[in-house]
Amino acid sequence: MDNPSIITQVTNPKEEEILSCAQDKVSQCNISLKKQRSRSIFSTLFCCFRDYNVEPPSTNSTSALPPLVEENGGLQKPPAKYLLPELTASDYGKKCVVIDLDETLVHSSFKPISNADFIVPVEIDGTIHQVYVLKRPHVDEFLQRMGELFECVLFTASLAKYADPVADLLDRWGVFRARLFRESCVFHRGNYVKDLSRLGRELSKVIIVDNSPASYIFHPENAVPVQSWFDDMTDTELLDLIPFFEGLSKEEEVYSMLHKLCNSNVTHGRSSTPEEIWLSVYAVTSSQHDLD
Repeated sequence: MDNPSIITQVTNPKEEEILSCAQDKVSQCNISLKKQRSRSIFSTLFCCFRDYNVEPPSTNSTSALPPLVEENGGLQKPPAKYLLPELTASDYGKKCVVIDLDETLVHSSFKPISNADFIVPVEIDGTIHQVYVLKRPHVDEFLQRMGELFECVLFTASLAKYADPVADLLDRWGVFRARLFRESCVFHRGNYVKDLSRLGRELSKVIIVDNSPASYIFHPENAVPVQSWFDDMTDTELLDLIPFFEGLSKEEEVYSMLHKLCNSNVTHGRSSTPEEIWLSVYAVTSSQHDLD
């Protein structure tokens, strides 16, 4: 079933050097988030970032206009319009949470999985292939609560013909106000990047939840990194994140809390759950508010 001709991934020596220099900074935040994919038909449909455990240099996250970024050796002009529609009345005042799909909410494979939650038929070059999809534990509780607290947007670098039917089956509650696919990404130095400045939302009120640092290379200060998930049915990462997001939803802006979360990861290490880290961060923030 493998078809290497469908996708070609070329290593950029300059990118390797940049990513190598940035790796020390990322390790301080304990982000060990490699995507393990073969260069096959699977890579064509799903998010095809290269496997990097790095955080790139930060960009100006407060810019009101989408930044110019390098693309295929040239400069890409800002979009004529933003990716998201105007806020609805029900979402007014809520922060925007951008949520990844593969290895964040689900894991998919062309190989049969006996306990698959969904089987999605996908047409490739005139042939129908079955994609077997596993839901990450606690994804239902996570999505329902996130939909109550935030304006939720699905943003994946996968192709729509795979990701859209998966989202139909996964999101039974209509949590995602919008769905963005590979064509909405910026192809930057060999990676599909999710440029948050193109959403049309105030960046200080935008969060991205993703297991791949390459996807938020333009806005690392807006990221809540999660561990890549494949098949561990004892995983509790999404469940553990709910208290953190409940607290974050009450803040005026996201940068202070996300910065403290990063620092707390360094202090507590990976043995601490996001809930434990959030409680310690929230305690500090609450005491600061009391002094104001």
